[in-house]
Amino acid sequence: MEVAEGKAVTIRFDGKRCVHARQCVLGQPGVFKANTPGEWIFPDEASAEAIAIVAHSCPSGAITYERHDGGAQESAPEVNVATVRENGPLAFRAPLTIGGAAAGYRVTLCRCGASSNKPFCDGSHTTAGFTASGEPATKPSDPLTVRNGPLSIDPQPDGPLQVKGNLEITSGTGRTIARVTETWLCRCGGSANKPYCDGSHRRNGFKAP
Repeated sequence: MEVAEGKAVTIRFDGKRCVHARQCVLGQPGVFKANTPGEWIFPDEASAEAIAIVAHSCPSGAITYERHDGGAQESAPEVNVATVRENGPLAFRAPLTIGGAAAGYRVTLCRCGASSNKPFCDGSHTTAGFTASGEPATKPSDPLTVRNGPLSIDPQPDGPLQVKGNLEITSGTGRTIARVTETWLCRCGGSANKPYCDGSHRRNGFKAP
């Protein structure tokens, strides 16, 4: 974990969770100076509010912040969402626990089966040539009575992600494809019913804690 202390805000960067979405270097290039030797995060180059906005756009939760200016800290979203990324991971926004441990409000989780940092995405889907639609078919579902609240994700040994809690699953373009309170999502890359598990992990020899 890298920590950059500023006058109005402290920025934390967890490189193990970064998927190089580049929202930081594109949104605040004066703060996040990628490919710079040594120090590369400069919190005093933008306002705390501007840094909070760009941090919220980081899908993996690699960038978090703590404001010292009296402004609001990051809070749980009003709607829990999992977005299916085209040829890529599952991006969650919710008050999350993973395997029982608090995981913040933003994570990207592997669905190609190739990450060396499971259950988190590490970008391996690109080199592995993983292909999977970010626009799955819509499943009939009733609106949720409550759309927020705690969301638990429990990776099953050698199996899928068991998800419990109120959740809207959306396509990459934002279309709601399902509303659930419990589901099992594929992380082996082999399901014929992505993003949902269909038991393929038992046949393709998928191994993961």
